[in-house]
Amino acid sequence: MKKNAKTVFLFLMTVIAAAQAKAQDLHFSQYFNAPLLVNPANTGFEPEADWRAGINYRNQWAGIINNPYKTMSAWGDAQLFNNRFENGWAGAGLALLKDVAGSGELSSTKVYGSFAYHQMLGYNSLLSGGFGLGVVNKSIDITKLTFNDQWNGKFFDVTIPTSETFSATSIWYLDLNAGLNYAVFPTDNAYLNAGISVNHINMPRESFFSNTDADAKVPMRFNVFANGSFKLNDRWIANPNAYFSMMSKSTEIVGGLNAHYNLSGDGAMQLIGGLYYRASDAIIPMVGVVISGIAATVSYDATSSSLGTYSQTLGAYEISLTKTGLFSESGSNVKCPSIKF
Repeated sequence: MKKNAKTVFLFLMTVIAAAQAKAQDLHFSQYFNAPLLVNPANTGFEPEADWRAGINYRNQWAGIINNPYKTMSAWGDAQLFNNRFENGWAGAGLALLKDVAGSGELSSTKVYGSFAYHQMLGYNSLLSGGFGLGVVNKSIDITKLTFNDQWNGKFFDVTIPTSETFSATSIWYLDLNAGLNYAVFPTDNAYLNAGISVNHINMPRESFFSNTDADAKVPMRFNVFANGSFKLNDRWIANPNAYFSMMSKSTEIVGGLNAHYNLSGDGAMQLIGGLYYRASDAIIPMVGVVISGIAATVSYDATSSSLGTYSQTLGAYEISLTKTGLFSESGSNVKCPSIKF
């Protein structure tokens, strides 16, 4: 009985932790390394390159549940029509997200296509608008779950029939997103950018039980971010970032700074170090390297909330890899300033 009580208690703490973490959607602490997930208006916005691609992996709550949450993404985008518009260009991108969690292997698979247009406003500012369309699949393996009516007084007996009824164990729906960005370049060594986006504009229904349940609608999620890049000298570039997200009554606030140190003199090799904080949840140190256009970063969510008591002080770790490149050796037709070594 004590063992089962502990299991129920840990399960409840997991649910409470989800609310405290203020994250109802798939998300990454290194949100700046998942630009298409944050805002579709980021699609094709890479001043130093024609294309970029990345992968992200997150593992969390290994100290609380036997099957910790695993979130993965792969994405890529590219500039389009750069030679057709004198003061602007378009961008197209594709992102794949996968999340698996819990004993029932609750799985979420999302595929998004995004498109954006970027227009220079004078010589030192840029306005971008973008939209995304996604196909989402949610599935669960109910054969790996037990329910309260399967408790026989001593343990959960999977041979006892349950009265829980599922109308489906796999569901599909379309998801619409849109966003705006504004960037300003006050000097050759400074860059500021802010944006706002809305996810789940169509508020799709998501339920394994009833397709007519009004509470099954996915609420809209509002994201706001601001970041900057400042070249301090030939060795250092500092990048402050802040991110706010609100979905229904849940919010998430992350802020901090990372810095790039020029190892090779020409920027081909760089060291990355940073520190971020998620309000009321975690302190997030980050380290990484850049080698010939490939950036690899690792971060760790050190739990600062009461959840740390139950997670055995184990937080979440993330790994991110990004690569940028040019379509031709002649270089990119850059129309806005870029901060680089």
